[in-house]
Amino acid sequence: MISLYNRLLLGALSLMVLLLLACVVRAVRGPRTADRLVAVNMMTTLVSLSVCMLAFLFSQGYLADAALIFSLLGGLAVVVLTRVFLSLPSRKPSEDKEAETRVE
Repeated sequence: MISLYNRLLLGALSLMVLLLLACVVRAVRGPRTADRLVAVNMMTTLVSLSVCMLAFLFSQGYLADAALIFSLLGGLAVVVLTRVFLSLPSRKPSEDKEAETRVE
């Protein structure tokens, strides 16, 4: 029979899956680039935490090492994506007004 502690861990993992799905939705629908970057960062954090919980649940220490490496790579990916998006040319407000007047 599954102990209460294992049921608690499985419930927490189920909640993290739901939160991960919400982050995927935010990453796809996010109106701004900052929303997408925060969603990607949150997804890496949730996956790392889930892998750590699975490592504890299955008594496999190497999974915790893999989660640590994944979280470090996730943080690095967010930094790289931020640098890429900041280096893209941004539109000036005057260009936005000109585009709106042409559409109308």
